[in-house]
Amino acid sequence: MNFADLDPALRPLLARYVDQVDRVEPLLRDVGEVAAGELDRLAAVAEVNPPRLRQYDAAGDRVDEVVYHPAYAEMSRLAFERFGFAAMSHRPGVHGWPTKIPHVVKYALSYVFVQSEFGLFCPVSMTDSAARVLRRFGDAEVFEREIDGLSSPRFDSLLTGAMFMTEKQGGSDVGQTATEATPSGSHWTLRGQKWFASNVNADVILTLARVPSGPAGTKGLGLFMVPRLRPDGSRNSYRIDRLKDKLGTRSMASGEVTLEDCYALPVGDLSRGFVQMAEMVNVSRLSNAMRAVALMRRALHESIVHTRQRVAFGKPLFDQPLMRRTLLPMMLHTEAGLGFVLEAAATLDRADAGDAEARRLIRVLTPLGKHHLCKLAREVTGEAMEIRGGNGYIEDWVNPRLLRDAHLGSIWEGSSNVIALDVLRCIRKDNAHELLADAAQQRLERIADADVAAAAEQLLVEVDGLRTLGKSLLSESDEYAQAMCGDFTTLAACTTIASLLFEQADHEASSGAGYRKLLVAKTYLHHAMRGTDPVPEALRWLPELADGGDVPAEAAQS
Repeated sequence: MNFADLDPALRPLLARYVDQVDRVEPLLRDVGEVAAGELDRLAAVAEVNPPRLRQYDAAGDRVDEVVYHPAYAEMSRLAFERFGFAAMSHRPGVHGWPTKIPHVVKYALSYVFVQSEFGLFCPVSMTDSAARVLRRFGDAEVFEREIDGLSSPRFDSLLTGAMFMTEKQGGSDVGQTATEATPSGSHWTLRGQKWFASNVNADVILTLARVPSGPAGTKGLGLFMVPRLRPDGSRNSYRIDRLKDKLGTRSMASGEVTLEDCYALPVGDLSRGFVQMAEMVNVSRLSNAMRAVALMRRALHESIVHTRQRVAFGKPLFDQPLMRRTLLPMMLHTEAGLGFVLEAAATLDRADAGDAEARRLIRVLTPLGKHHLCKLAREVTGEAMEIRGGNGYIEDWVNPRLLRDAHLGSIWEGSSNVIALDVLRCIRKDNAHELLADAAQQRLERIADADVAAAAEQLLVEVDGLRTLGKSLLSESDEYAQAMCGDFTTLAACTTIASLLFEQADHEASSGAGYRKLLVAKTYLHHAMRGTDPVPEALRWLPELADGGDVPAEAAQS
């Protein structure tokens, strides 16, 4: 079995986004096979053998060592070395690629990997994004060792990264951060407590601390790099108080940390610490959206396999009308979510290349995806558990793990309400409602196929509604804007997704790949967005939607 081969949407999307798609194919086949086989087995073992904290050695000295099961170490070697996920965006030559591998390729491959292991990708993402922040804001000479280690494609020389930001009293209100930074000659020392520290035994930690005489709130926070080991090789003076007993992501260690005048180096402009840390947060949010779609895809796969094998009341469940109506929205949300994530990744590629418009767009696409897709993952994984029935509730099967992990996406890097308020800031700062509506409308206007264009024109109602609602958030009271920004975020995400589906439908129809995607796009607009009855052809052609088979033009056009 190969997870990449089972996905009907993945390769057609990559064919549109990636110029050197032939270069991706061997990687895609490899990660798809590993994810469906070796990785899946390792993940099941690591799930029931979580890490443990060894605070003292035999002599009674404090060591604060996190001990992992060998299965987790082997998964880490696959992610960091065999596939080089944390190195891809930083080094040319990974997997023979002549340049740094584009974000859109990285996210596509990661999406396949995460279908078997969600928790490990927190350290992978933070290692990748920590290198990004140090490259972008830090002194290259000062942080040369850290950047080289974080982006190493060799497991034995790898330094993993982490972001210690949450504190008890603040949570998502980062302005309440109380950790204090004090200059100490050539370095700084930090004193305080961090309440949620994932990948708690990381080698390179980025954190925020309050600088002397700085203003209140986030403007008084500086960004600091805290190494696990001081330059002389001794253990840095922070304490891992305990590991979290979490609902999900059990394979990866999260803990509570006390900083005890620990060694730290400033990163970039200390008056812009929060702004610089936001770069890491935003990349992590996009990774959360990708992981949410991966969970949906695995849950959908499990449901399709089960319903095709399970015979009840005389025929397979997959062939029964009510089950098809249950599976259809799961398919729509999963395929639509993948399109959104790859579009966001491609936008990040353009932004990194200096495209100012792409920088504005990725700033709002990131919270849209994090808000909408992470919520959907909870719904889709829950539905998949019910489809499997009693076995779906039993830990011998993957469904309980998928459901547990899905609930974390809506909490990590800001809960849904916090994310919606971030979207509201984008509206107030960048007129994000106009930016999103313009982008959707331009996609629709570029459609060349007459049948796709006729169907896509119906989406203009939502595009106009997006502009109108966005304008009201600017013109009405702040109380109204805060109350309604969640509704705007959902509408913006769905409208963007629908426009991307029609754009992809046009690409596939114009290139001779058929009209399957048009049926997906039309059904998403009417059923997933507007809540009307499913397009009858979608239920009739469900096997082709599930497997990527041909859908006749007349079925998609009717």
